[in-house]
Amino acid sequence: TPISTMIGVGKAAEYGGLIRNGESLQRASELTTIVLDKTGTITQGKPKVIHQVLASGVDETHLAMLVSSLEKGANHPLANALIEHAELTSQESYEPSSFESIAGRGLTAEIQGKTYFLGNEALINEQNIDRSKLASIGSEYAASTQVYLADQDQVLAVFCIEDPLKNSSASAIKTLQQAGLKVIMLTGDNSKSAALVAEKLKIDEFHGELMPNDKLDWVRKLQAKGEVVGMIGDGINDAPALAQADVGFAMGAGTDVAMESADITLIRSDLASVAQVIEVSQATLSNIKQNLWGAFAYNSLGIPLAAGVLFPFTGWLLSPIIAGAAMSLSSITVVANANRLRRFRSQLTFMNKQEQ
Repeated sequence: TPISTMIGVGKAAEYGGLIRNGESLQRASELTTIVLDKTGTITQGKPKVIHQVLASGVDETHLAMLVSSLEKGANHPLANALIEHAELTSQESYEPSSFESIAGRGLTAEIQGKTYFLGNEALINEQNIDRSKLASIGSEYAASTQVYLADQDQVLAVFCIEDPLKNSSASAIKTLQQAGLKVIMLTGDNSKSAALVAEKLKIDEFHGELMPNDKLDWVRKLQAKGEVVGMIGDGINDAPALAQADVGFAMGAGTDVAMESADITLIRSDLASVAQVIEVSQATLSNIKQNLWGAFAYNSLGIPLAAGVLFPFTGWLLSPIIAGAAMSLSSITVVANANRLRRFRSQLTFMNKQEQ
């Protein structure tokens, strides 16, 4: 078992998965459901602002400075997209006198004696902020991720953000499903955007506009039904669900909190690595079982012979030399079988080469 586990952990690292311990490797082979985040997990985590709508009378330079001020220091792909977009208009920013992050919603800050909000539609609805001066976003952007900027009185702007899918996401999800795993997407994004991604990737089930605690609750509900759940995420919002899951997979490009909460860290931040690590874990567990049966077979035959079970009938006793050779051969057989794992080849890698 230790030799198979050691080789399995090393083989998983070759496919980009750093595993904390042997227990996590074994548990990964027993998964029945995979729960995953969208932004930075299924998508590239490099979103771009593709459209913006401003309220009438809003100064665009002032708006850009507000966005840079609010998102300064934030470690989230959407924040980077907003800052890059704002810097196209102005390189300057204000200095907030206070700042507060609102989990699953966005953030609020006080700038020059005025309170501003930057976040999703749920944040705007909770604050009862007027949107009447904002023009229509347009149906062609309905499936995009929408971020609102507002003060206490009205919405100043809405930014439509699009994040391309990773090239490997479709094949990785297909491989997971072919392995008998149910794939569920849980995201804080709007439901329209989530539905579009789920349909494109043929994901079994999805839920949008979720808070961090909602993701945690979904993992608990699945576990209560008897599912063995693997959670894949990259952000602070995913940390509670990653810790609750039977096996947590954290994207290497994600936050430190997510990686600390997870059992397995993905070096390449590639969803394909999850499928490959699960394949490695299944191969490792199968190899361990083969070793146990092999050792059991040797002992089942050797111990009765050594005890003299044939002596009353044949007068034959097991020679210590033969017993020693059999014991050594047992160890050699198990070690040789464990080393077969070194030749393991992920089916996903083979599929990707065929598609190319």
